[in-house]
Amino acid sequence: MTAAEIPAYLHREIHTVVMAVPDRDGLPVTCAIDIMDADEEGLYFLTARGKGFYDRLKRHGFLALTGIKGEDTMSRVAVSVRGKVRELGEGPLPRLLDLNPYMREIYPTDASQRALTVFQLYEGSGEWFDLSKKPVERIPFSIGRSAGARKGYRITAACTGCRACGAVCPQNCIDFSKTPSMPAVIRQENCLHCGNCMAACPHHAVVREGEVR
Repeated sequence: MTAAEIPAYLHREIHTVVMAVPDRDGLPVTCAIDIMDADEEGLYFLTARGKGFYDRLKRHGFLALTGIKGEDTMSRVAVSVRGKVRELGEGPLPRLLDLNPYMREIYPTDASQRALTVFQLYEGSGEWFDLSKKPVERIPFSIGRSAGARKGYRITAACTGCRACGAVCPQNCIDFSKTPSMPAVIRQENCLHCGNCMAACPHHAVVREGEVR
């Protein structure tokens, strides 16, 4: 899987996701929503204007979502995205109904379909997390112009190569084959973000991304 392929996988293979948007009190409210299409411009979904979900989207213009696929925990792929959304209106609706014909069973007439409107998640960042791989596979990706904040842990130049971090890493994703100036490097694509390495390092050489020590 490549970062560029993940939005299409979210649409075609996962399809139904859980979205969270704050209510008027700033508390998260979740709902199950189908991703109707995906392209290089973003993710597309629809809702009815009379729903509370519509009001929350219009008020905040931002959401977070997660979708999973797999028979059990150790065979599952999870894709999470957070980003900005905007209403596109009825223009893309015929195309999305053609791509997802089951929606015409829910809204069978032209009159009933007039309640629907299309939204686009046009800018955001996300992560692919595949527990079926050994070690696990983690892939960050972006939608639109969003670069996304770096997450996880990083080993700094304070590392002495003592390997205390390697002893507690559940995925064995710390590489000790690098140069003497950087004795250990975390393979980010296999990291669980558990924090064991930072807790175990006697030299405080491991930092959480975004923090300064």
